[in-house]
Amino acid sequence: MQLKTISRELALLLLGQINKKDINKVNIESLLSKALESLTQHWREQLDLCASKLEKANQELLDSELQEDAGLLKKSRNHLKSCLINSENILNCLSESIELPRLLALVDQKEVRELALKRVDLVIDKQDEIDNKLDSVMEGWRLNRLPRIDRDILRLAVVDLIDFNTPLAVTCNEAVKLANSYSDEQGRRMINGVLRKLQNSTLILN
Repeated sequence: MQLKTISRELALLLLGQINKKDINKVNIESLLSKALESLTQHWREQLDLCASKLEKANQELLDSELQEDAGLLKKSRNHLKSCLINSENILNCLSESIELPRLLALVDQKEVRELALKRVDLVIDKQDEIDNKLDSVMEGWRLNRLPRIDRDILRLAVVDLIDFNTPLAVTCNEAVKLANSYSDEQGRRMINGVLRKLQNSTLILN
């Protein structure tokens, strides 16, 4: 199961870097390095943004204390608390991104490499079919409106269900893990929602 989990994560990173015409000449090490660099930079930028919001929230708290406004004070404290929680989440994601080079040591393992590339190949080769299945359970939304990372997490989930015959509970759990590591709060909610609908749909397996 650990190898499958790693191959799934590796496939997600590779999907963001390649297209169908590149699938047979993939240099995993090079592509993964680029993916990790991009991912780390993203979370660093999010951390900088969060630091700015924290500074603003702290100033609001100080101002509300000076004004002795109980309602404003409570609101400012809640805002600051929300910013702190968000900062913690971003730091966790950044930490995971920095630790991800462990995958570089694993890509030479034949099973991991083959599983990752098979997942990537299936997503690229069957993308239209996969996207149609996902669109069928996305009420009021279209898959192409989601960020690339969220689309790829969902596509990998469909591949798990159909091509790898992975149990639904395991598929959903693995997709949520990827969403927790690579998506934002809005993306995680959307992925959870789509997976719940997917769970209740008979169309997805037909």
